[in-house]
Amino acid sequence: MSHLPDCPACHSVYTYEDGSLYICPECSHEWPQQGGAEEQEDLRVVKDANGNVLADGDTVTVIKDLKVKGSSSVVKIGTRVKNIRLVEGDHDIDCKIDGFGAMQLKSQYVKKA
Repeated sequence: MSHLPDCPACHSVYTYEDGSLYICPECSHEWPQQGGAEEQEDLRVVKDANGNVLADGDTVTVIKDLKVKGSSSVVKIGTRVKNIRLVEGDHDIDCKIDGFGAMQLKSQYVKKA
C-alpha cells in the first residue's frame, strides 16, 4: 500500500486518488499528483463577476455600490480601478482608488474593463 500525501489545505490524512488528482474528503481540496503544493499556489485563478480571468495590472470596473468600512463614503458603481494587484485572502484584489486611497476589493464585485 502506497502512502498518500496529507492535504496541503487542512492537513487531513484521509486523502484519496481520483484519476490524476489527490482529493481531500474533509475540505474538498483537489491538487495534481505530479506537482506539490507550491505549484498549486501558482495555478490560483481569480475571476471577475462575469467569469473573466484577472491578472496583475488589469483595469476593472466596480459593478455595485460598495460601502467603505470605517467611513461614511461609498465607492460608486462604474468606478474604474487601474493597475490592480492580486493577493491571497477573502478580499483578493489590492488597489488604489482615486479619492479613497489604498484598499482591497472582492473579485465578485468587479468586472474586467
